[in-house]
Amino acid sequence: MAVAFTIEVNGERRDLVVDPRTTLLDALREHLGLTGAKKGCDHGQCGACTVLLDGRRVNSCLILAITQRDAQVVTVEGLGGDHPVQRGFLAHDGFQCGYCTPGQICSAVGMLGEARKGWPSAVTEDDGSTLTEGDGSTLTDDEIKERMSGNLCRCGAYANIVPAIAEAAR
Repeated sequence: MAVAFTIEVNGERRDLVVDPRTTLLDALREHLGLTGAKKGCDHGQCGACTVLLDGRRVNSCLILAITQRDAQVVTVEGLGGDHPVQRGFLAHDGFQCGYCTPGQICSAVGMLGEARKGWPSAVTEDDGSTLTEGDGSTLTDDEIKERMSGNLCRCGAYANIVPAIAEAAR
């Protein structure tokens, strides 16, 4: 039995009719033709399927599409190709083989938003002060690495991803 629902993807309302077991990733790729988010491990461990859901980064392979009625999804296609993170990846050759790149870019965009809101990471130095909103420009390499640790790159371009994100944060 298929289920009908509406979801906003990259600023456009889309009506879908899917099997209730369809993941958000499969809905994006197979029903809407948005192939930027990749199916990697299919267990939420590699981050290749990362998209922004209501402004937060998520592993789309772990979410049932029908649970996101009226949600707002942004995929790498929705970033438009000229986002500061995308420009940073270009400037620092952070694209690697390209398979995990869309997930890396969406995760970086979400991560920078989290940093701007003052959300701590596991390596945020606890100096006893209250975290405050910022512009993300004070992120250290260790902060960026920890915040991006949910996205795996199998071809070894991590060295270029950190400066790409740091540049986008400025």
